Amino acid sequence: MSIFAVEYVYGPEAEAARTEHRPKHREWLAALAESEILLASGPYADGAGALLIFRGEDEAAVQALVAQDPMTIGGGVTGLKISGWNPLIGQLSRYVA
Repeated sequence: MSIFAVEYVYGPEAEAARTEHRPKHREWLAALAESEILLASGPYADGAGALLIFRGEDEAAVQALVAQDPMTIGGGVTGLKISGWNPLIGQLSRYVA
């Protein structure tokens, strides 16, 4: 499996959707973290978005996974970027083949 950094963008026009879907979004993330598919997740300090670190077979698999996020489905995410990532040092480097 490979590692992917997923950046969510949160536009101000979707604040109500984020508030509504945040509890289910966090439950979804917690389940993925339990299975070590999600390695880390959290909002940016300025509130403009979030960074999520996933394990996945390829970018298409991560895209399909993110499409299941209640926050994405509910319209809370206004922009998205998925990038392959190779952590070389630190705790996450143990997940790189």
